[in-house]
Amino acid sequence: MTSAIEPHPHATAPEPPVAPPTAPRAPRWSLPALLAILVLAGVLYSWNLSSNSLNSFYSAAVYSGTQSWKAWFFGSIDAGNFLTVDKPPLALMTMGLSCRILGFGTWQMMLPQVAAGLGSIWILHSSVKRVWGHAAAAIAALVLALTPITVAINRDNNPDTLLVLLMVGGAALALRATRNGRLLPLLASAACFGLAFNTKMLQGYIALPVVFAVYLYASHLGWAKKARNLALAAVVLVVSSFWWATAVSLVPADDRPYIGGSTDGSAWDLIMGYNGLGRVLGGEGNGGGGGGGGGGFSGTAGLGRLFNDTLGGQISWLIPFAVIALIGGLVLRGRAPRADLTRAALVLWGGWLVLHYVTFATAEGTMHPYYTTAVAPGIAALCGGGGVMLLRAFRTDKRWAWVLPVALGVTGIWAVVLLRRASGWNGWLLPVIALVMAAAIAGLLVFRTSTGRRLRLLAVAVAAAVVASVAGPAAYSFAAPFSSGAGGGMGGSNPTAGPSTGGGMGGPGGGGGGGGRGGFPGGGEMPGGGSRQGGGSQQGGGEMPGGGGMPGGGEMPGGQGDGNQGSGSAKQESGQRGDAMRGGPGGMGGSVDSALISYLEKHQDGAKWLLAVSNSQSAAQLVLSTKKPVISMYGFTGSDKGMTVAKLKKLVKSGQLHYIQVGESGMGGGMGGGNDVSSAVTTWVKKHGTAVKSSEYSKKSSGSTDSASLYRLDPSDVN
Repeated sequence: MTSAIEPHPHATAPEPPVAPPTAPRAPRWSLPALLAILVLAGVLYSWNLSSNSLNSFYSAAVYSGTQSWKAWFFGSIDAGNFLTVDKPPLALMTMGLSCRILGFGTWQMMLPQVAAGLGSIWILHSSVKRVWGHAAAAIAALVLALTPITVAINRDNNPDTLLVLLMVGGAALALRATRNGRLLPLLASAACFGLAFNTKMLQGYIALPVVFAVYLYASHLGWAKKARNLALAAVVLVVSSFWWATAVSLVPADDRPYIGGSTDGSAWDLIMGYNGLGRVLGGEGNGGGGGGGGGGFSGTAGLGRLFNDTLGGQISWLIPFAVIALIGGLVLRGRAPRADLTRAALVLWGGWLVLHYVTFATAEGTMHPYYTTAVAPGIAALCGGGGVMLLRAFRTDKRWAWVLPVALGVTGIWAVVLLRRASGWNGWLLPVIALVMAAAIAGLLVFRTSTGRRLRLLAVAVAAAVVASVAGPAAYSFAAPFSSGAGGGMGGSNPTAGPSTGGGMGGPGGGGGGGGRGGFPGGGEMPGGGSRQGGGSQQGGGEMPGGGGMPGGGEMPGGQGDGNQGSGSAKQESGQRGDAMRGGPGGMGGSVDSALISYLEKHQDGAKWLLAVSNSQSAAQLVLSTKKPVISMYGFTGSDKGMTVAKLKKLVKSGQLHYIQVGESGMGGGMGGGNDVSSAVTTWVKKHGTAVKSSEYSKKSSGSTDSASLYRLDPSDVN
């Protein structure tokens, strides 16, 4: 039996590493502990999901995929296949298959997400256990399960949950291939990273350099075999990464939807631009300048970003401990042979942490808080494995007697700092964590060399230190399923956990944290200049936040629907069936209620699409409300060139589209007013279309403006 206090049997592994003839028997508590952590995580990820405001952008694509296999393959927002989401569709495919089998609804959509979150914990536990033992694996699993931003995103339908599963699987398989020298685990690792690419494109590659370096350096195989194996893995990586983009490019442009987020409608442009270097450098549809545009969601770019008011409470609780554990572990293994498995694991998970940290901290483009969930596996593995190494050194070497207490002290101090930012939120927690951590450190020092029965007191001190370390992130995590309002974080397209800790969405120091669910901390305008109510302008400025539940009080999958077909709003009898976009379907001022949708459905006259609007959030919410195809002409940011005058003429002439929403600053509002194509389309519509008086479909409240207008176009209007 191994424990966190006894020396690990692999501590002096020879080169090449050789597995022991018989593996040590697992402690009795190991499997029950893992199952308990998985149950805890399952509750955090799935409890009270109906209170969440899922991202309607992805919800609509999932629904459309249940109606059309073509939409399922391309990731189209609507079943008519006009325009896709701005990500590859792998995560949507898994949710879409679940909904095709079980019916479209909140829990049906989220089932694969919850399973992926649990899978990441299980894989990380297994990988850490093989290197550092059962105690380290349990700690790593617990840390990953209780990371606040991980809990938040695993309760959402964004693709990051699947991304983390695939990357953790790829890293674990690569470490296995390094240990046993077999080719199959290495090929499987490459396939995992390729599938991660098909989940969020270049973000799936962030950890690849360190995975490659660890295998190349630490594998006991000869250099010729390693080169051959890596060449074969590269082939698998290329195939698994680019099969979807290749398949898309083989379909003629006229027969496929416009690829959202691209500048030319191709998947290759999406890879290299908006979802590639544009995320790091800004531009290509991403906000630039760090504190502005998309970068403002997470505060100003810089090495301290992950510790700021926005991200600190989401991901940074245990980063100091993980860094100290990494450095300490590497020093402890400094004289180990080249193929030492422990050092290889330290380098892999340490490199994972460093590469993700630097990428997210310095990114000048769109940077949402939930991206940082990808940092969590590295933190968790280092806290478990590196923490156990520090404990062993603490007990056996006087020179190391100060390192673990200092690491725990820094962890406790940083927890106090983070909790002080959340003034008035669970005020009892701060002194409790401080007292428990102080008592734990004192216990460690007093019982450092204990044996026999007194060893149990040392174990109690270790357990107290673990509890004090995870209490802060656990409190934030529990706020996601068990709290509402300001204590429950934000949902929709920008999920977070815990209380609001900042004063806005950007600016120096990072801006606001998770405000009320579905709201914006600090108020004011959203990054990129867009109004928090869905109007205003976001020209070229990153992704629009919010977008969770149905605007105007309507419900949607992941909102407060009944889970049956995900369309609570469609069943309401209160006349709010379709406030289908805050301030109207086009995202402008004023309010459009169920009368607009009723009018459009009554006068659809056999058209394929019910309406064309400027941006994807508007279109997505209308798709979910009406269960009919709605065109997003200019994508999520309003900068896509999906709709042109020539394409519009073709649709109108063939009778596939009759109605278009037009705003004063562009098609359907400011989101679509930032490119020349939208201006040309607007001009043509106003010249050839027939304006529908708002009195025919809407009763506007007093004082509201009529800046968004509905136009009717018929085949006879096309020259």
